[in-house]
Amino acid sequence: MYPALAIAEAIRANAKASQPTHTAALPAAELFFVGSMDGFERPLVEASGVTFDRYDEVRSGPLHGVGLPKALVSAAQIIAGTAQAVGLIRRYQPKALLLTGGWVGVPVALAAWLLRVPALIFLPDIEPGLTIRVLKTIAQRVAITVPDSSVYFRDGQTVVTGYPVRQDVQDAAKPDSRAEALAHFGLDPALKTLMVFGGSRGARSINLALLDILPDLLSEDLQIIHVTGTLDWPDVEARRNTFADQTALARYHAYPYLHNDMGLALAAADLVVSRAGASILGEFPLFGVPSILIPYPYAWRYQKVNADYLADRDAAIRMDDERMKDELLPTIRRLLADPARLSQMGHNAAALAQPASAGRVATELLRLAGENV
Repeated sequence: MYPALAIAEAIRANAKASQPTHTAALPAAELFFVGSMDGFERPLVEASGVTFDRYDEVRSGPLHGVGLPKALVSAAQIIAGTAQAVGLIRRYQPKALLLTGGWVGVPVALAAWLLRVPALIFLPDIEPGLTIRVLKTIAQRVAITVPDSSVYFRDGQTVVTGYPVRQDVQDAAKPDSRAEALAHFGLDPALKTLMVFGGSRGARSINLALLDILPDLLSEDLQIIHVTGTLDWPDVEARRNTFADQTALARYHAYPYLHNDMGLALAAADLVVSRAGASILGEFPLFGVPSILIPYPYAWRYQKVNADYLADRDAAIRMDDERMKDELLPTIRRLLADPARLSQMGHNAAALAQPASAGRVATELLRLAGENV
């Protein structure tokens, strides 16, 4: 979702800029966004500030990891969604299609294939999920975050672009942004800052593990930014109010989610504890921030692959979810007590940064559109 917004933002920004920030100047383009019928994408699009010429929704549903009845319903939804997408493509006559994964992309991709509209897939994770494994057969090009992903696609199909990051996040990664970030969150520049983040909806096991060790962490010279996710926010708020030491609790800053301030939170952080979704491949290197990565254990193994990519390059430590209860506190303490180790991990992360990635994907997409004129 966020990579698509970053790519659209790059197209808009570069078409207007006389001295573009992403890459060579790009032509103006009409942009159409197609989301799912449940509409979860719409508020994110509206909050992003990126202007789309049209926003539409089509039916779809998952075929993997569900029972037969649900799979049959999803198949019917995909057929209906394909018909909807055919109508949209005939109406708007797009020259190219960008796919970023997710089941909503299936009917749109099928419609594009039927109507001979070229498609570019952006693969956010290192290992493709089922949707992209299916759709790669009808895509002309695939933009990949890291070179390791090329083994999953045919020769000549991929281009390494990096992970697209929104401009507001990039702005927060500038060297002089740390002081602004600390002031924004009311943090003490003399203290180390730990950021804990489980995603927009949250990671319950991470949230609970942090709350269990919170008194220990706050007994030290440490301040914490905790992004709980929306689902766990009421429970976290209630439990926070039960802590005895309210003075120490002033160094604990909890939020249900940070839409436009995520970049500032990363700029303030000395260490991040996080799941290992695809954004870690772009955002953590951009900020040169070391991390403890805890892959979600109940899904496709792509989060483990993402975590291993950074851990193998000594930019992160991977920790299994089931070991977090015993290992999280000592690991945090060990890293924060070793500035040289933290600095080296941060340096290793920064070496992987590709800040021009949004412009690279935008260029590939517009090149594909130009070939379809």
